[in-house]
Amino acid sequence: MIDKPQLRTVNVTRYVTPLREGGSMPAIAEADDGFLYVVKFRGAGQGTKALIAELIGGEIARALGLKMPEIVFANLNEAFGRTEPDEEIQDLLKASTGLNLALHYLSGAMTFDPAVTTVDPLLASKIVWLDSLLMNVDRTVRNTNMLLWHQELWLIDHGASLYFHHNWATWETKALQPFTQVKDHVLLPQATELDKVDVTFKEILTDERIQAIVDLIPDEWLTGEDLFETPSQHRQAYFQFLSIRVAHSENFVKPAQHAK
Repeated sequence: MIDKPQLRTVNVTRYVTPLREGGSMPAIAEADDGFLYVVKFRGAGQGTKALIAELIGGEIARALGLKMPEIVFANLNEAFGRTEPDEEIQDLLKASTGLNLALHYLSGAMTFDPAVTTVDPLLASKIVWLDSLLMNVDRTVRNTNMLLWHQELWLIDHGASLYFHHNWATWETKALQPFTQVKDHVLLPQATELDKVDVTFKEILTDERIQAIVDLIPDEWLTGEDLFETPSQHRQAYFQFLSIRVAHSENFVKPAQHAK
């Protein structure tokens, strides 16, 4: 038996400031538990698919022992944002009523700079393996999506992962494909321990653990796909994709080693 991950639900009480460097217009907001969060909104361009990728990617990273801010469900009341003077932000908030996703805000964290900080080969290999599994195109020199906080490396922003789910018709083919964009990964030059990491991570990411993570996806985020009759079928397709990909990890490990 594994300890099944559980996410808290908070209510957003105050919109603090937008983070305009993010394409999906995330924002720093305060919740009713008194903490600040980086909120990813369901009303943004990629909709709930970005939230699902964020949830799955973040919780898999956590299961593998990598540093991740706490992920919570963030409930947005219908009345929230009516007093927001910026029309673009007000429209975003109106379109995001209901359940959104948020990450605990790491106050004082610094953006990881590969020119300044060298990452241990084992840690670099773990992150490259994770991103190859998830097909995360967004961990490059231009946009590292990693923070240094309390002298440790933290991962953020997995919303660009699992890009196969923008076209479900080809998901079974995509599950077995290499991750060709790994050549642009910011940590690939240091990732010399991929074989060792592969053995360890395949032991951790059992079907039971993958299922527990996928089960966190709310039903209301699993709508609008003609390929699936129910949210349960839709959810199980995510499980099958990840399970197949882990079982055939050589399909992305060997190309990553070759690209390095």
